[in-house]
Amino acid sequence: MSFLRILMQATEQSKKPIYYGWYVCAAAVFIGFVAIGARNSFGVFVVPMSDEFGWNRFTISAAAALGVLVNGLSQPFMGRVFDRTGGRKLILISLVVLGVATAMLALTFHILFLAFMFGIVASLAQSGPALSNTAALMSRWFKRRRATAISINSAALSLGGMIMVPFSMYLLQATNWRVAWIALGIIVLSSVPLAYMFIHERPAKRGLYPDGDPAPPQDAGGAPRREAVGPLEVERWQDSFKTAPIWQMSASYFICGTTTFVLSVHFIPYALDRGVSGGTAAAIFGLMMGLNIIGALGAGMLADKLGGTKNWLALVYLMRGIAYVLLLTLPAPMGLWIFAAVAGFSWVATLPLTSSLTADVYGLKALGTISGITFMFHQIGGFSSVLLAGLLYDITGSYTIPFAIVGALLFPAAISAFSIKERKYSVRYQTVVPAAAAGD
Repeated sequence: MSFLRILMQATEQSKKPIYYGWYVCAAAVFIGFVAIGARNSFGVFVVPMSDEFGWNRFTISAAAALGVLVNGLSQPFMGRVFDRTGGRKLILISLVVLGVATAMLALTFHILFLAFMFGIVASLAQSGPALSNTAALMSRWFKRRRATAISINSAALSLGGMIMVPFSMYLLQATNWRVAWIALGIIVLSSVPLAYMFIHERPAKRGLYPDGDPAPPQDAGGAPRREAVGPLEVERWQDSFKTAPIWQMSASYFICGTTTFVLSVHFIPYALDRGVSGGTAAAIFGLMMGLNIIGALGAGMLADKLGGTKNWLALVYLMRGIAYVLLLTLPAPMGLWIFAAVAGFSWVATLPLTSSLTADVYGLKALGTISGITFMFHQIGGFSSVLLAGLLYDITGSYTIPFAIVGALLFPAAISAFSIKERKYSVRYQTVVPAAAAGD
């Protein structure tokens, strides 16, 4: 009888519908895959566009760096729009603009056109479906599995690099850089119908609760039991910046941006300078992005199951710093492959850990804006490193100095993350206060 009871329970569980939040998460992954993948493919176009127009490395780096800066500066405002509107319309409109702008890069005839279309129009549109906003969306749909859902969402960055960058290189070699930009724009536009069908703002609008859980328990008087809140939970984003954790995370995130965007733009040119073929360079970059998926998913799941989010975040920064040391000291192409293997586990892992920790410390009411501001620090770091790498390359003829500078910064970033007082401020470590006691 016990066996039959277990079998019946298993059958009932198997009939339980999939929580709708996972459909939202899957749609967000595809959106990020095409949007971020198209943007990360810029490095593929650096050499052919420079050769055709006679641009030096600093000139085209300036256009790419402008895009990083505009994307970063606009992120807090897009996060504010996300908080106020719910985000669905923002994501849909942004995807349409991004797809059209990406395709129009095929019309590039002057550096100013590239700077305007990529550096301003496409970069502003990128802020709508940015991972900081979709991570805030995941935080609404999930609570117990928040870090896991955000890590799955963050895997879009890895998928974009793993698939879209080699695919862009294939298109470039099979046709030309203009046709490749048009194809990328069409791919971005293909995500609009999916976003329209599955991106919804809150579980309450579908009669659901976070994680698909049943309605929260009620106290003796029939009122919902009050949930735990963190001591730093805020309703206004301004209040978060009066506390230490946000500055610790933002400082580390600034350094994170310096060490990832410089690779998005300059890794393939760096590999080419080291005597590696274009196809091999794109494959190495794709491997790094593929391993990012494991790193991002693993980081989120470990944070949900074992806790200590800030400890995992510090470890990620430390791993990436070691990867840069290996990149600069080992000969090519072996050094590039080893760098990709080590850095691959750490590139995207910072995003779910930082986003989840931000939500746990400061709550959901102003999360889009707060995440947008921390992401702005990330993008400003990326802007600085992309521009610096292009400038120092033109001066020295090598990427060694800029890569050494950004790599060295990762070690203080690890210390900054490790010093966050997570157990004191995160809602994960607070006890639930009964409603009756709260009113005393």
